[in-house]
Amino acid sequence: MRPPAAVVEDYLKTIYSHTEWQPDDITPSQLAARLELAPSTVTEMVKKLAAAGLVTHKRYGSISLTDTGRVQAIAVVRRHRLIETWLVTEMGYTWDAVHDEAEVLEHAISDRLLDAIDERLGRPDRDPHGDPIPDAAGRSAREEFILLSAAAVGHVGTALRISDRDPELLRLLERRGIDVGTRLRVDAQHPLQVSTNAAALSLPDEAGASIWVTA
Repeated sequence: MRPPAAVVEDYLKTIYSHTEWQPDDITPSQLAARLELAPSTVTEMVKKLAAAGLVTHKRYGSISLTDTGRVQAIAVVRRHRLIETWLVTEMGYTWDAVHDEAEVLEHAISDRLLDAIDERLGRPDRDPHGDPIPDAAGRSAREEFILLSAAAVGHVGTALRISDRDPELLRLLERRGIDVGTRLRVDAQHPLQVSTNAAALSLPDEAGASIWVTA
């Protein structure tokens, strides 16, 4: 029995997103944790994806996309990020509230409507969290980056991407005046202290693992 298309898309998108901002392929346990599913469920699904030519996976090893799987993953990533951008820009959503809505809509929206949204928004290349939006041909670009927690004290960089996995952290950063595009100087690590053009701030360590800045 073939798995539902939405399920396949969720797996491919998660595998693709895992390697966007760091180099290591995703492991089955990491994939299960990201999807909030039992490891046994993920193992069976990965076997089906491999049989369909969408992923490669060695037993007990990491999972990577095939060329075909990557094309499909990029298509759903494009839908998700354009929808998030549309919800913030046109519908008045805040950046901490769009992820779950986009998770639902990305499986239902037509290519025609997606292109209309893309045109309406002026063909944006970044979503509200700084993730690149692939164009219709699947192309995207990014600057050299470093995770804030890995930046040396004294490093100055612009926030390129802020993870959307923790809505409460997004709200905290917004209250502190930190957004994509904010210039940050690392003043200390553990505890994390940064300076913006407006203030010196103390941040929870999880913020350092959720913010990518220019290298």
